[in-house]
Amino acid sequence: MHHGPAVELEEDKAIAKKTRLGVILFFAYLIVYAGFVAIGMIFPHAMGMEVIGGQNIAVIYGMGLIVLAVVMGLIYNALCTKYENQMNKEEQK
Repeated sequence: MHHGPAVELEEDKAIAKKTRLGVILFFAYLIVYAGFVAIGMIFPHAMGMEVIGGQNIAVIYGMGLIVLAVVMGLIYNALCTKYENQMNKEEQK
């Protein structure tokens, strides 16, 4: 009992825009992450400094990286959906 795909896959007209957006977001995250690594390598004692609520920079920065990744994922998804919808409208006209 096999069945076909749930949806018919068509050509993705927005692939170039989505790829460009993904690369931009990747490099933005890379820069922020590189800052975390640089602080850990150049000023390791600074990572232990308490800043917010008794938490040190390493914990705050690390949690910030996780939150940033989630937010960037949501932004990527929203923009890709917008691009796909725009391209499909142009195709239907």
